[in-house]
Amino acid sequence: MSNNLITLTIDGHEVKASPDSTIIQAYARAGSALTANVGCMGQGVCGSCRCMIRKDGDREVSTALACETKVESGMQVSFIDYFIPEHIQYYDVSEVGDGWNWLDDTAKSFPEAQHCRHCGGCNRACPKDLEVENGVAQVVSGDFSAAATTFDQCVMCNLCTLSCPEHIRPNHLGLFARRMKAARTLRPVDLMRRLREIDSGEMKVVYEEEAL
Repeated sequence: MSNNLITLTIDGHEVKASPDSTIIQAYARAGSALTANVGCMGQGVCGSCRCMIRKDGDREVSTALACETKVESGMQVSFIDYFIPEHIQYYDVSEVGDGWNWLDDTAKSFPEAQHCRHCGGCNRACPKDLEVENGVAQVVSGDFSAAATTFDQCVMCNLCTLSCPEHIRPNHLGLFARRMKAARTLRPVDLMRRLREIDSGEMKVVYEEEAL
């Protein structure tokens, strides 16, 4: 078995792993304590496993999600810690009205979005290969439906926000668009059914305090 293992470097530590492992799996199986960067294990949100990777022989560094990226021999990996931007937007979706003033609401909550430089940094930073820059333009122009689709696969890793020289926070702008659209459209039928199961007692939700 050991003959089939490959060697890579994660956060400065040499790790041996099976070629079919993801970066997260390789790090965990190597005995490293996973105390951060794993949203799906209760230590953050989806997108917490953002990292930068350099493949053996490549000069360029790219972003990736460690939960879905397979290891490669000679790969170098560095996790990116979470950061809190200086400016955080606050808004109440219940106050968005009938939609006629959504452009004003957007300008009020996300004034930086109108100053996009179209540098493409957010696109390059996105590990999901979303057209982030285009999504920002869609929100600014008022096309919330298109923007919601553009950002539909966003995992809120914050890498686009980190890369933006105008401090736009594109992922949060995309979430804003998705919330605005949802506030004025029919609710997902699978969610309605699940909520009914919870209300009727058919499905029991066990909170952490109860489990303890």
